[in-house]
Amino acid sequence: MIAFIMFAPAAAGLVCFLSIWGLVWHLDRHRPISEILPQAALRVGVDPAHPPFAFYAGDSLVGLDIDLANALAERLGVPAQFVLLGYDGLYDALKIGQVDVLIAGVAIDPARFGLARYSTPYLNAGLALISAESSGIDSMHDLPRKRLALEFGSEANSEAQRWLRRVLPFNILPYAQPDHALDAVRLGAADAALVDAITARLYLRDHPDWAHRLSYVTVLPIAIASHADHARLGSALDRALESLFQSGTIDRLLEKWL
Repeated sequence: MIAFIMFAPAAAGLVCFLSIWGLVWHLDRHRPISEILPQAALRVGVDPAHPPFAFYAGDSLVGLDIDLANALAERLGVPAQFVLLGYDGLYDALKIGQVDVLIAGVAIDPARFGLARYSTPYLNAGLALISAESSGIDSMHDLPRKRLALEFGSEANSEAQRWLRRVLPFNILPYAQPDHALDAVRLGAADAALVDAITARLYLRDHPDWAHRLSYVTVLPIAIASHADHARLGSALDRALESLFQSGTIDRLLEKWL
């Protein structure tokens, strides 16, 4: 009985705390967007020389990240305002408050966690293994005694060298460009190609009749970055992005641009 009497106030206090926390969370979740974005716009840092994420087609700024930013801003109920930056200046602009978010094909970088808060990734830009549909090659484990085409001096080259220490030997065929490596596979001069996923998807879009296999070898998650100190904005972005995933908008944008 004494134990129960001592426990009851503690339990009541816990219930009270959780109720208050839940109310604060509810109020924060429904906080007017004007309090999160006082400029009444979502200021988006982009690199306009980074196709297919952002680039100029004539006088129009277009690309995957442009469409994504506009869709997110629409979900938030504000217009997107694009701030054009060089790729090397993206995080500096976020740090000084020149932009609210970076939607610029940026990969999640643990070294930036003190500054940036990343969303759920919307794209994997890691290395992909491409082969003919009839090849039977579904992973790097299938490469022994095969011919692997890749770009000389690239990350794909480094990854292939690592795999040579893990599986039986395969032949590396270096090319000047990743597209040339893919050409070699399509034309039968190589059994598979290891290239970045963006290059692979753009190439496959340009050769829709080529029956192929694609499997990811590495993961490079591309996400939206907001300032680590702006948790309310980050939460609002997460909710908006989740709604875009659920509605199929993200898939449609990836299909459009990749």
